[in-house]
Amino acid sequence: MSEELIPENPEQETEENEAEAVKQRKNGLYPGVSDELAANMKSGWADTELHGLQPIAQAEHTAARRAALSARFPGERLVIPAGNLKTRSNDTEYAFRASTEYAYLTGDQTQDGVLVLEPRGSGHEATLYLLPRSNRENGEFWLDGQGELWVGRRNSLSEAEQLLNIPAKDVRELTAVLTEATGPVRTVRGHDASVEAALTDKVTAERDEELRVCLSEARLVKDAFEIAELRKACDATARGFEDVVKSLDKAEATSERFIEGTFFLRARIEGNDIGYASICAAGPHATTLHWVRNDGDVRAGELLLLDAGVETNDLYTADVTRTLPINGTFSPLQRKIYDAVYEAQEAGIAAVKPGATFRDFHDASQRVLAEKLVAWGLLGDLDVDKVLELGLQRRWTLHGTGHMLGMDVHDCAVARTEAYVDGVLEPGVCLTVEPGLYFQADDLTVPEEYRGIGVRIEDDILVTEDGNRNLSDSLPRQADEVEAWMARLKG
Repeated sequence: MSEELIPENPEQETEENEAEAVKQRKNGLYPGVSDELAANMKSGWADTELHGLQPIAQAEHTAARRAALSARFPGERLVIPAGNLKTRSNDTEYAFRASTEYAYLTGDQTQDGVLVLEPRGSGHEATLYLLPRSNRENGEFWLDGQGELWVGRRNSLSEAEQLLNIPAKDVRELTAVLTEATGPVRTVRGHDASVEAALTDKVTAERDEELRVCLSEARLVKDAFEIAELRKACDATARGFEDVVKSLDKAEATSERFIEGTFFLRARIEGNDIGYASICAAGPHATTLHWVRNDGDVRAGELLLLDAGVETNDLYTADVTRTLPINGTFSPLQRKIYDAVYEAQEAGIAAVKPGATFRDFHDASQRVLAEKLVAWGLLGDLDVDKVLELGLQRRWTLHGTGHMLGMDVHDCAVARTEAYVDGVLEPGVCLTVEPGLYFQADDLTVPEEYRGIGVRIEDDILVTEDGNRNLSDSLPRQADEVEAWMARLKG
């Protein structure tokens, strides 16, 4: 990775640019920039401004989302930031991912952006505050670590306006605008410290949280664009799972990290990234719910629990889990446990429909799992109803049976309980159904042969007008189908 050629001596900047001197870097190899070099770098560049750009595919949808938000908070200024780069180590940063609230309302994904909805009449006027293209007069474009020649070209403000269908201004003017703002203001906190500092005497934590909750609940029901993106994410994820199965022999020769890397390649080819850290849990690691170290052995005869999802370029993620026999065939005990989880998932999916409560699919799946655990003699002489009343099945089921899905893998997370967990399902809701059984390697309450076996099956389910649709149904779930699918992929 190259080092930026930043001058150490601000005196060597030309007088006309001293007020906007580019940030310097310690221990640079060049002592400064000569006047001749500065002049040379300012000239001889072609005009690359883009004209006649068409709006992005979701511009119509983001406009509708902003209109709904405007109606919810009449007469109030709303400030929604994208966020800033975060340092990974020294002068290297993590890959930037815009805040969900910002991307949901704009379709933009650039760092430092801020959406401001100014109250106008009975509604709001939207303005995007963005970084313009890097400055060629003061040398920013080639001297600064975030300049165009270092990290790539940004859209001009005019280009951004055409693409996003929102008027755009220079974000470096925003602090003054916010400082001088009067009247009620709300912002989404936790993404941009400079925005919060400018509004410190104008906002309250309670009012800001109401805005964040509102935006979370707005995403409970997906529009047509979002549903198409989630299907795209599921289809790409299915291809990633196929890639993994085809390369299991290489994973056996290395580690779970080969599985992780294989799926990540598909995510980067067909999307923006993985939607969350992939769980590539082989053998007893499958009993750890969020096993993301992915540094263990992959052994024939054991199971692989793969929980992974592709995030699309518009930031919608799949969340799919399959538990696969590494050698391609379930053992009798593995199949018994797998079939129990499959039956529980079938019951859960059947309970997802308009008018049902969010809890219904969880309760349906948990009842099946409790029935199996009782039948296997793991809960003494208790009946199923008593087990469920006391929650005793949770020793081996551990987690809830699903969650909302969308731009975040655990989408709508700050929605009110009455709107989410105690809410009623309606068409457009997308959620996961993911029952599991996990027998820890050191669990002395189960027969020894159970220990170290973990099984989870997870699919992404869309509520429709007449029931539901499994968006990830291109991946087999039933045990015989899984074995046949793996045999076909392995050739």
